Amino acid sequence: MTDTDYLDRAEALLRAIELSCDRINDDGDADIDNQRVGGMVTLTFANRSQIIINLQKPLQEVWMAARSGGFHYRYDGAAWNDTKGQGEFFAHLSRCATEQAGLPLTFSS
Repeated sequence: MTDTDYLDRAEALLRAIELSCDRINDDGDADIDNQRVGGMVTLTFANRSQIIINLQKPLQEVWMAARSGGFHYRYDGAAWNDTKGQGEFFAHLSRCATEQAGLPLTFSS
């Protein structure tokens, strides 16, 4: 993947996270504060726990830090998948956010 392709796909992922937060906040009881600074999005939940997603441009990866650990994702031509076989990014983000918020939350591309 070229650097331009990576940036296009990674920016689309960050935008999808922001849109998912807006939808979740509008449709349910969750209160997720999402702040974006450059290539990083910080999700802050009502209990003050956070999930941080940031771009790792030199590696062409997206990294996520959550209570349950740190995870690295690479685009495989179809989806952003964990580099250690832990699954697809949005499914994993949904599980981590559900755990941290104490409410069922679904993020999608």
